[in-house]
Amino acid sequence: MNLPPAADLPQTPLLVVDRAALERNLDRMQALCDAAGVRLRAHGKMHKCSALARLQIARGAVGLCCQTVGEAEAYAAAGIDDLLVTAPIPPWGAPRLAALAKTGARIGVVADDEGQIDRLSDAAVAAGVTLDLVVDLDLGTHRAGCYPKDALSLARAADAAPGLRFAGLQAYLGHLQHMDDLALRRSADEAAFATLKGLVAELTAAGLPPSVVTGGGTGTHAYDLASGVYTELQAGSYAIMDVEYDACGGPDGPWGFEPALFVAATVVSARHKSHVTCDAGFKAVSMDGPPARVVAGAAEGSLWRPMGDEHGMIAHPAMLDVLKAAGRDRLGFAHAVDRADADPALAFPADAPKVGDLVWLQPGHCDPTINLYDALHVWDGKRLERWAVDARRVSS
Repeated sequence: MNLPPAADLPQTPLLVVDRAALERNLDRMQALCDAAGVRLRAHGKMHKCSALARLQIARGAVGLCCQTVGEAEAYAAAGIDDLLVTAPIPPWGAPRLAALAKTGARIGVVADDEGQIDRLSDAAVAAGVTLDLVVDLDLGTHRAGCYPKDALSLARAADAAPGLRFAGLQAYLGHLQHMDDLALRRSADEAAFATLKGLVAELTAAGLPPSVVTGGGTGTHAYDLASGVYTELQAGSYAIMDVEYDACGGPDGPWGFEPALFVAATVVSARHKSHVTCDAGFKAVSMDGPPARVVAGAAEGSLWRPMGDEHGMIAHPAMLDVLKAAGRDRLGFAHAVDRADADPALAFPADAPKVGDLVWLQPGHCDPTINLYDALHVWDGKRLERWAVDARRVSS
């Protein structure tokens, strides 16, 4: 890890990227895709940052995935001109995507029913543009997408719809990305490849050969690239990584990608033997995945846990048994802290952070943590550069 000194940070909590680690991750994934003959369509929902997106494209990514209409608009405004919206969009989104295509950007969008196809067709015709239409498949995530048996009829509808160009198939297997049973992750992914290959053959026989088969992700990238069916890989988190991916393990052994995203927090109170309090709580680190990991600035084995919207604890490893004995009850925790503070046999840990010290956290889940901030602060070893998180949700 290459982290800036406190004197170079304008404030905390702050989202900081180790640029050298980021670039090594980008280079490795691009090299893997190039070697496999698969295009990389990096997922922009992860970072929501056009400056980072431009780095990915400069290294060879064909374009970006977006999850929302707003992300597509932000990336197009930043000059990124090959975008695929990878989730079915609400009715109000069709005219806005057609307007983006009118600017000269190549815009693709997925659909999983004929009503969506009709709305996209109407919007494209009204704007005088052509949109790429990718049939979205559900191979087990059950969030969106059609069952494989319906893919051919939707492909025919897209092919017949004015203003649309049938482009191919999307199969994103989100339910497999963090599966910690590697054998099951591989076998489930390979079962999906068999289904996809059958669909490609069926569409080809019907005169609708898909030029694009897009999907895959960081957690299955090795299998996806070796499958022989994907033409595009939609990986995103590989660029910066997080605790959740580290915990589940890489698909082909130890991860070839390294942590590059960190939250800088400042210790603001150190009144207790069991823990100190920092200025990073729920509003600084997303809690939809595993807790953030303490990676620097505190004793090895220290744990971060949220203590409210604006604060978190850094629990000292020597005191973890005291805190664990309190169980889950909040009053039990309070009593445990009181007992530790009142026990003359327990000393304040000498290696605990002091008020004003920096503590560094690795987010548990990178995507929603980034969405809490308006900028990434990128450290190259000499200076801190601010990159706007300019594809965050905005109100029109």
